[in-house]
Amino acid sequence: MRLRTLTALTGALALSLVTGCAKDGSTGASANTVTYWLWDANQLPAYQACAKGFEKENPGLRVKITQLGWDDYWTKLTAGFIAGTQPDVFTDHIQKFGQFAELKVLEPLDDLDIKASDYQPGLAANWIGQDGHRYGTPKDWDTVALFYNQKMTKAAGLTAEQLNSLSWNPKDGGSFEKAIAHLTVDKNGKRGDEPGFDKNNVKVYGLATNGGGDGDGQTQWSPFTGSAGWSYTDKQRWGTKYQYDSKPFQSVIKWYFGLAKKGYLAPFSDYNIQSNQANTQVAAGKAAASFDGAWMISSYHGFKGRDMAAALTPVGPTGKRATMMNGLADSISKASKNKEGARKWVAYLASDACQTVVGKSGVVFPSTPAGTEAAIAAYRKQGIDVTAFTEPVADKKNFRTFSFPITNYAADVKALMQPEMQAIYGNGKSASSLDETNDQINLILGQ
Repeated sequence: MRLRTLTALTGALALSLVTGCAKDGSTGASANTVTYWLWDANQLPAYQACAKGFEKENPGLRVKITQLGWDDYWTKLTAGFIAGTQPDVFTDHIQKFGQFAELKVLEPLDDLDIKASDYQPGLAANWIGQDGHRYGTPKDWDTVALFYNQKMTKAAGLTAEQLNSLSWNPKDGGSFEKAIAHLTVDKNGKRGDEPGFDKNNVKVYGLATNGGGDGDGQTQWSPFTGSAGWSYTDKQRWGTKYQYDSKPFQSVIKWYFGLAKKGYLAPFSDYNIQSNQANTQVAAGKAAASFDGAWMISSYHGFKGRDMAAALTPVGPTGKRATMMNGLADSISKASKNKEGARKWVAYLASDACQTVVGKSGVVFPSTPAGTEAAIAAYRKQGIDVTAFTEPVADKKNFRTFSFPITNYAADVKALMQPEMQAIYGNGKSASSLDETNDQINLILGQ
């Protein structure tokens, strides 16, 4: 009860602060305007093009698009729900969905007749609430792969074929750990698997850091926990019990962050969410490889002087490779001032008419097969092989794909897991400490 009380008080305080900073907001909505928010600046031109197509098909309707950075986006959106300055339509994230659905700030979209078969497997089902209503239309998807600097892997004697054939286990790390160790070089030129290697003075880490991963580990440890057969919760969607107290899970976490103790994985102190994420470490030549999402393909291939490629995630103890497959959606605010126009815009966003336009931009994989094929062709035209990201979706025999945990109280889970994962990674805290954290999380969920 004490934890529930603290959580409620924290939420109330955050609510008051958000309400206070929302007073200057304005949606600019009108009877002939649909306001639309997104956070990815790289996708803005594609959606501006979609807006032109939509306006041509719907004379008299105009789409006003606002792009905000990730942190500002969620702060202002939450504030907007409270102050009445929310957009008509917005890009939604599965981690926020549970909270928004519970707060009843989303408009049901059942009448749009979204068919699961029209989209990549699993994307449509993720946006069905606990009440059975749909609250989001599939927008795009992403998977995770291992980006690597080809000059560095070549110097280490590692071929693309070898990098795509790696396997791992939580006992000795398998061929994956051997590869990461060999890619690591200290300031005296010694590799991580050579006698005399100085783990305290590393010049190039085999693997860049993307931080502790909070409670999801999307671009950190999730390819390993996933290929070990572990799941975040007791159910695929709307689980009521988290499983961070699982011994198999904790053994993976102990091994993964143990790579930093050996000097192969960049230390937690090298991570900065604003400026020094995995991609910037690779771009600076301070790391040879990094796990990252498909949304970063263009960024990695845009690094000057870096010849980048991507490999499949390694095979795990289950005999399968694994990757999170995240999918965004477009949702309508329940308090939208133009619901009729918003419905037309959301339907258009989910159609091939828009999705192929987005795909041709070569920035993201749209949710429809036609949109995905357009994206693959666009990347191919740029000379970029995206097989490491698309193969997991097509080959269910050898790959396991899974979603972010879809539950209520996602913000509370993050608030509890973030400091714990950081302490395990950065301060050497035992992974078994997650037993207590897991109990606290499940108490919040009502267990």
